[in-house]
Amino acid sequence: ILLATVEGDIHDIGKNIVRVVLENYGYQVLDLGRDVPVQKVVDTAIQQDIHLVGLSALMTTTVDSMRRTIAALRESGHPCKIMVGGAVLTPEYAEEIGADFYAKDAKASADIAKEVLG
Repeated sequence: ILLATVEGDIHDIGKNIVRVVLENYGYQVLDLGRDVPVQKVVDTAIQQDIHLVGLSALMTTTVDSMRRTIAALRESGHPCKIMVGGAVLTPEYAEEIGADFYAKDAKASADIAKEVLG
């Protein structure tokens, strides 16, 4: 699982909690950190053959970065699933920007990982 806080956003407490929960459920997590450029997410997902990408945003000003990251992942042709989370997101917005899943909290991210990865 690849996790990243999207470009322009430096808030990573929620992402860090998600990482710990996923690791506790036994998943291998590659955490790219915060303020991660779109192309770095795409390149890493392809190079590491990532099957599930988790994107986080806390600021309303950075949700467009999330949209651009999802669009770039889709355009790359890499067949990963994408889950998104963060205080400014809603399930409706997650669907609008092309995410496969909306994770309302860390436990939801673990449920999504189980669905996608087993």
